[in-house]
Amino acid sequence: MDISRYIDYTLLKATTTEREIIDLCYQAKDQDFYSVCINPAYVALAKQLLENTNVKICTVVGFPLGASSTASKVYEAQKAIEDGANEIEMVMNLGFLKSKNYVSVLKDIIDVKMAIKKIPLKVILEISELNKNEIIKACNICIDAKADYIKTSSGFSKSGATLTATKIIKKTIRDAIKIQAFGDIKDIETSIKYIDAGVHRIGMAALFKTTRSIRLVS
Repeated sequence: MDISRYIDYTLLKATTTEREIIDLCYQAKDQDFYSVCINPAYVALAKQLLENTNVKICTVVGFPLGASSTASKVYEAQKAIEDGANEIEMVMNLGFLKSKNYVSVLKDIIDVKMAIKKIPLKVILEISELNKNEIIKACNICIDAKADYIKTSSGFSKSGATLTATKIIKKTIRDAIKIQAFGDIKDIETSIKYIDAGVHRIGMAALFKTTRSIRLVS
């Protein structure tokens, strides 16, 4: 199993330039990564650069806070798909979750999922902001909303993925949803630990070095 096909090659900084996006896409093609994850403004450019390759384009909506309206998230997602995105990531509304306004959290995710139809939807939980019970509740909401992935973090909060939180997520969702880990994963050895814990995708920051020849041992 080629570890490169687990990797979402990610560049979401506000200062990201067109040149950096071009470099990101060329590196992703060279390493045969699963996808690039970029801000919506660069989706159309990435579409041109990645035409006729296996590299998918993932983009973010309601990012990085998750506190924008559902209607704006829906519009962002639809426009991104029109521009060429293959996957959508949305940040869960953590304020609603902590207010125990679970119906609004659920509706937020459902409306985006319905708008993008068969396009995969990832929901970012931002685990550094949640306690164990909140992580479990957030996971169950994602299952009810029929999200495709739960992602641990945005990269813009206090910390990124942890193995402890990942194991809580896996125990809660079992095989109902896939998991993506992101943040503070900087080498192959750490990546393998997360994959062994049940993660299906690994978010890696741009300029991460690997080779497509690396194989995982079961």
